[in-house]
Amino acid sequence: MYQQQYGGQQAYGGQQQYAAPQQQAYGGAQYQQQQQQQQQASYHQPQTQTTAQPAPAATAPAADESKPAPIQIDTQHDDMVHDAQLDFYGTKLATGSSDRTIKVYDISGNSYTPNATLSVHSGPVYQLAWSHPKYGTLLASASFDGSVQIHRESPPGQWKCIKSFVDLHESSVNGVEFAPQEYGLVAASGSSDGRVAILSHGDDDSWTVEYLKDTPLGVNAVSWAPYGVATRDGTEEATPARIATGGSDNGVRIWRRDPATGAWEQEPFESSDPSISHGDWVRDVAFAPRVIPGRSVVASCSEDGTVIIWSQGGDNGDSDDGKWTPTVLNKFEGAVWRVSWSITGNILAVSSGDSNVTLWKEALDGTWSEVSKVEDTARDKQ
Repeated sequence: MYQQQYGGQQAYGGQQQYAAPQQQAYGGAQYQQQQQQQQQASYHQPQTQTTAQPAPAATAPAADESKPAPIQIDTQHDDMVHDAQLDFYGTKLATGSSDRTIKVYDISGNSYTPNATLSVHSGPVYQLAWSHPKYGTLLASASFDGSVQIHRESPPGQWKCIKSFVDLHESSVNGVEFAPQEYGLVAASGSSDGRVAILSHGDDDSWTVEYLKDTPLGVNAVSWAPYGVATRDGTEEATPARIATGGSDNGVRIWRRDPATGAWEQEPFESSDPSISHGDWVRDVAFAPRVIPGRSVVASCSEDGTVIIWSQGGDNGDSDDGKWTPTVLNKFEGAVWRVSWSITGNILAVSSGDSNVTLWKEALDGTWSEVSKVEDTARDKQ
């Protein structure tokens, strides 16, 4: 299930499929070895993209009127669900699965209607990303088959793959995300081949690809920094585009696009407290929405069970040493697979290996505390 009142783009929970452990969601070595033998023979079979027939809307069961009712969605996927993402307005939900399909649902109030089933990948679909509605209803999908596909809905209920980046990467594509709309129609993908691909759409309707060599051990997640404006010498300037990555080398990296040359450069990621770091693969990273001018905040989570909040810049945005200050949000008993900020940037949702989704908030003294837990009523009924 997911609860729209928290306003994040990540949809959590759901039927049994959503509660499945996420350790296979990003194409780790163990999963790749198991799945490659089973699915390799079918990877090159022609795939089609279909539209679901209209179905009666499903309504969430009656619940306590004092709480927003969760929407329980039976995805009808035939295998593990790896990702679930709400669009900008929270009216469409897309899910990706090991059954190599993407399912889209229309959300209205506390009911949903199947919209379409997209079958264009020849491997498990690991992550999905919606574009800003300025560019229409666009959905990007990343897959174990090494590709990124861009889908468009037009007219409603009719989907078309408008761009297929086949063999974009030499290995599994584990993460994909669109940039803030101010930077144009641009997306980034991270792969087990150790590279990040920057996919840019031009005015002539063409696409260009630029690669960043991140870590040879593999990239598990990518996240764009929010758009911002800085004042220099009395003149307002847009802040450079930045990307955070999480890798299988247990590290977090920051990439920055030089406004003058347009080239991407890796920023030094120097911690003010080297004793705080991840001891296993970083599974997800997420830039927080910009709340304080001049301050950047990134959340990262790892298979070692830790979630770390990295902050750069003082509360007044006047710190210029460039160091990142780490704060351990919590040490969970199991691996942590996904982190997602609320729209306001003051609440962080954490999806952990114990099949729980918890919500955390920062106090005035800088400490973090759990404020709520997303109840998985579907799992409780099993």
